[in-house]
Amino acid sequence: MRRKSWGFTLIELMMVVAIIGILAGVAFPAYKYQIRKGGRAAAEAQIMDIANRQQQYLLANRSYATKDQLTTNGYVMPTDVSKNYTWDVTLNSSGAPPTYTITFTPTSTGVMSGDGNLTLNSVGTKSSNW
Repeated sequence: MRRKSWGFTLIELMMVVAIIGILAGVAFPAYKYQIRKGGRAAAEAQIMDIANRQQQYLLANRSYATKDQLTTNGYVMPTDVSKNYTWDVTLNSSGAPPTYTITFTPTSTGVMSGDGNLTLNSVGTKSSNW
């Protein structure tokens, strides 16, 4: 009389490994996309915050603030954004009215590398990466 064996056969284990591989192959790119999407949304929120601060500064001082003036007046870039982006404010005071452009550039080592710059100017024009 034959004893009934317990456990899985090699073919059953290989099928499970194959299924896990297929699921991981589909899930990982989707996960990376969602991470990039979240990082971009955080950066966009910070750009809008800086634009709001620029309008407040314009009302109080009749000119737009430089990056240094923004940080002196209390603006601090959140860590989750600063590890993925560098930022700058470019002013053009030669014309009437004065204008600014806020630019967020992805760092080369962060998860957003290769994502493209995010820009917003004083009239509300956004870059194509939004």
